[in-house]
Amino acid sequence: VQLQASGGGLVQAGGSLRLSCAASGLTFSSYTMGWFRQAPGKEREFVSAISWTGGTQLFADSVKDRFTISRDNAKNTAYLQMNGLNPEDTAVYYCAAARPSSRTLSYTREADYNYWGQGTLVTVSS
Repeated sequence: VQLQASGGGLVQAGGSLRLSCAASGLTFSSYTMGWFRQAPGKEREFVSAISWTGGTQLFADSVKDRFTISRDNAKNTAYLQMNGLNPEDTAVYYCAAARPSSRTLSYTREADYNYWGQGTLVTVSS
């Protein structure tokens, strides 16, 4: 299984970026996809998640109303559209995939995910 995150870069405050997560080696349409981020000197934190149908979406309070998540199952790719970026959004962003489970999962915890991408750096300048 491979998850390839891309789309990071340097952007000014107030700007936008769209991250992509291309998946291979798994039945993408069956997996919940998540995005996490890790800022310098901080622990990795949940950002957003989307169910396999796209019908359920979760967001951290810090990004709600600024970020949107989507997926294209035909392209095996998940997206994170980030608008209204501010310096506090500076971090390495990771995508992750969670296989179907009979357990009730929150999908906001790292432990709920089975596979991780390598991360893409987002830097927001003030």
